[in-house]
Amino acid sequence: YMAIIGMNHAVMYVRDASRTQAFYSDVLGFATIIDHPSAEYIFMRAPESTNHHDIAFFSIGSDKTPSQAGKTTVGMYHIAWQVPTLEDLEIMRLKLTAAGALVGQSDHGVNKSLYAKDPDGLEFEVMWLVPAEHWGNAEHTAIVRPLDLDADRKKFELLGYK
Repeated sequence: YMAIIGMNHAVMYVRDASRTQAFYSDVLGFATIIDHPSAEYIFMRAPESTNHHDIAFFSIGSDKTPSQAGKTTVGMYHIAWQVPTLEDLEIMRLKLTAAGALVGQSDHGVNKSLYAKDPDGLEFEVMWLVPAEHWGNAEHTAIVRPLDLDADRKKFELLGYK
């Protein structure tokens, strides 16, 4: 028996790894770890990560069509990036909105989520995980409610969370 301890990194095909690198750096604060001289591939690490890299991008050319995953083909829906506080989630909402990348916001009971798309239209989530002792029945229920980040911040600040 071998136990998986978590997800380590994701690798994405993109039209132009340099363009995606700029987005992840400017909007999400990721650091570049490996930068191929002609941008064939770029490896990046999230700001507070202890991984070697959390995501890598491989350039496949600007003439390639957008992903059809979920429309006409199977494929990945999104990856999720976790922030440590609701305040960080609010800051991320402002950054994603300013970048024109924010496409949705949801309260899933066990997490509060923002959904966005990168320059290639690949979707990702930025989320705050509700402390497990506050999950209640939400742990076993697929919940999708409108996000009310102001109310959530007030509620969880009263409980001692930022």
